[in-house]
Amino acid sequence: MRDLGVGFGYLLKGQRWVARHGRSYGFGLLPGLITLVLYAAALVALAVWGADAVTWATPFADDWSSPWQGLFRGFLTAVLFALGLLLAVLTFTAVTLLVGQPFYENLSERVDADVSPDGTAPRSELPLWRELWISARDSLRVLVRAGLWGVLLFALGFLPVAGQTVVPVIGFFVTGFFLTEELAAVAMQRRGVDLRARLTLLRSRKTLVWGFGTPLGLAFLVPFVAVFLMPGAVAGATLLARDLLGEENGGDGADAPRTQDVSP
Repeated sequence: MRDLGVGFGYLLKGQRWVARHGRSYGFGLLPGLITLVLYAAALVALAVWGADAVTWATPFADDWSSPWQGLFRGFLTAVLFALGLLLAVLTFTAVTLLVGQPFYENLSERVDADVSPDGTAPRSELPLWRELWISARDSLRVLVRAGLWGVLLFALGFLPVAGQTVVPVIGFFVTGFFLTEELAAVAMQRRGVDLRARLTLLRSRKTLVWGFGTPLGLAFLVPFVAVFLMPGAVAGATLLARDLLGEENGGDGADAPRTQDVSP
């Protein structure tokens, strides 16, 4: 259980690190703002035209008597929007990281250099297009895994009592795990750690991952919060990745000597 506190500590230390490095934080906000606008537009469109889409997809209910037709289609519309919202939460991090790859790569490198005992940070030798391709491919593979979990948990949600109590809790832990994987991938990909190895590392210390990712996932449910927490989340995930890989952290990422703030 100690790892739960350690994971949450890395989340806080990441936020403290970006608070001390305002320029990096400012640049780190841009990808989240761009992604937020895109997702907000998609969710507004789903809210406006979701009922029409459900009506088009259920022609067999056209002749149903009232109130069953309205209840059935209203339920499906609510489910459709809920699934869209869940998908937005699960994919927001991946899309933001993809949009802001150069920004977050620079931020993660600076955190590495700040806490490394020798002041150096691992660097990827791959060209940017190759890094973007690997990031997009891995994010899609993670999204498929998260989607399968989402479908399973959605089905279990219909179970009496447990579906309204236990299943949502499990859902938050699952979301936290995949959020942490996406964020830690920024630092681990630079070190040449592939997706399978990353998942193995994360599974070896699930409580550490849950301590970091679960409260972050809960915070991301609050509108706009994800945008402002993303830079600190990347910084904290870099510290967590160093822990998982057995690398020494010189200081806690907030109290270590400040390095020169250079924007990407």
